[in-house]
Amino acid sequence: MAVPPSPHQLIERLAQESRWRPGRVGEPFPEHPLQPDRWRIEDGRFALRTGTGYAFHYAAGEGVTVEQDRSADPAELELWLNGSVYAAVACLNGLYPIHASAVAHDGRVHAFTGPSGAGKSTLVAGLGRRGYPLFCDDTLLLDLSGPDTIMALPGHKRLKLTDHGLALTASPAQSQVGAGTGKSYAMPPAGICREPLPLASLTFLEQGSPSSVAPVTGAERFSRLEDDHYTQQLFLGARRPALAELFALRARIAGAVTMARLVRPFTAEGFAKSLDLAETLITHYHKEQAP
Repeated sequence: MAVPPSPHQLIERLAQESRWRPGRVGEPFPEHPLQPDRWRIEDGRFALRTGTGYAFHYAAGEGVTVEQDRSADPAELELWLNGSVYAAVACLNGLYPIHASAVAHDGRVHAFTGPSGAGKSTLVAGLGRRGYPLFCDDTLLLDLSGPDTIMALPGHKRLKLTDHGLALTASPAQSQVGAGTGKSYAMPPAGICREPLPLASLTFLEQGSPSSVAPVTGAERFSRLEDDHYTQQLFLGARRPALAELFALRARIAGAVTMARLVRPFTAEGFAKSLDLAETLITHYHKEQAP
């Protein structure tokens, strides 16, 4: 039986496979021409055509080809390469993605998930102000090949915040993410963790009042993983798992990590309270795991 690659080897593979070069993409799947804002995975290859003048094609061992119209915003290139394209490459190389941002603490990863606009990036930026290094922003990649531990691979994307997020976290903007995104890149206050680490907890962010935390238990632990974000769609397209295999993958994650829900209002006061509650979840986990 072949020995699965180590997390460090997977990081190196992803860096190699996601290298890009300019070129002509054309129609990688002639029988299924790509329309704007559509993607396709077939025979181990991935193609994406945006509605903003970009086209991408990935094939194993060949990296990513990028075609760019004159009308395309150059600032968007990094956004696409580090978002949909990178997630597709990761899925085609055996990794499981979760739509989450995360911090590292004491050799473990603590991730926060929720729909777009839930405040994942803002929360981890705020935790950075309290000394927690950024582990990933927006996409968390899991290596499920090991028999015992679920390993998380460190993210490669820069932290992206809205103007509101910049203000809440007192983070200076570096540069605009891309026209129309309403976001800017920001420096993680506590730096970046670049080592693969075990996934310890997954917290689901919800808007509401008053601020509160509660454990996620029972069957809800499994159902919470049924995400309709594009990263999950890419995984399903790349892996095409049978229902039993998909159930087993999600059941393993559900059974291996601590899960909670964090409810808070979208106010300055609510944000401060959410940081307190998130930090409590992180530190409580490590107290429970202490010998």
